[in-house]
Amino acid sequence: MMHNVSHVRFFFLSGLNITMNYRVAIFSLTLISYCFVVLVNVALIVTIILDKNMHEPMYILLCTFCMNGLYGTTGFYPKILWDLLSPVHVISYSGCLVQAFVISSFVCTDLSILTVMAYDRYVAICRPLQYHSIMSKQRVLLLVCFSWLSPFCIMGTNIILTSRLKLCSPYIDRLYCVNFIILKLACFPGDTIANNIVINIGIIIYLFHGLFIVWSYMYVLKTCVNSLENRAKFMQTCVPHLTSLLIFLVTILFDVFNMRFGSNLSPTIQNIFAIELLITPPIMNPLFYGFKLTSIRNRILGITFKRK
Repeated sequence: MMHNVSHVRFFFLSGLNITMNYRVAIFSLTLISYCFVVLVNVALIVTIILDKNMHEPMYILLCTFCMNGLYGTTGFYPKILWDLLSPVHVISYSGCLVQAFVISSFVCTDLSILTVMAYDRYVAICRPLQYHSIMSKQRVLLLVCFSWLSPFCIMGTNIILTSRLKLCSPYIDRLYCVNFIILKLACFPGDTIANNIVINIGIIIYLFHGLFIVWSYMYVLKTCVNSLENRAKFMQTCVPHLTSLLIFLVTILFDVFNMRFGSNLSPTIQNIFAIELLITPPIMNPLFYGFKLTSIRNRILGITFKRK
């Protein structure tokens, strides 16, 4: 029987297949993980906001990066925590679309911010004398707004187009809602042509983001080869960025692999791949920046010791 959008009021998430004996333990670990994500990201955000010496482009971008981590995890953790204690895993139609929008825009915003951070490092190392004129506060603000608004526009358009589709099933074989999975539920594949066009436009845009990051670091590495000072700056400020980029790429590849070949894997492995993108980067990024950037590490340690 075919259902249209007016009849599909709820989606059933079928990715969570564990016995009640393990749910309390997994709920506890998930809650601890979420609290830790909030703690480390908020710590960096507050540190950067309160310290006027950190009101520089690199730290402003890092603050935005952590804010995006909180935004993305908020679209995932509260719902999965609720599901772990519920016998039936249901999400409303509108709630599913909102979750799909939040998670997809979080991923794209992460890549946009990583691209702006790569540009910032390129200017700082390759054009140091012009750094403050190029990376002015006004330009940084524009770049930050672009990093947020462009994913919101692209993903928002896609979600609006998805909301017009006629769906034949309310069952989503995943722990959370993803626009790609919702599209597979469409009764008529021809109806998703507009969605596919928007998706392909987004892929092209973010492919150029990736190429720009590669281009930036080609020049950065070329500049650092013959300069001890630039090599020290590279190790101090570029290594955290490259680590964040590597974490992002690995988790994205895991998720793509899971969506393409997940049916051949056990449910446990599928779940791990599905949540990797929403757990690892928001935890690892602030930790790595906090340990690697001396000014942030000293500031946090200074606050800790003052309290003691």
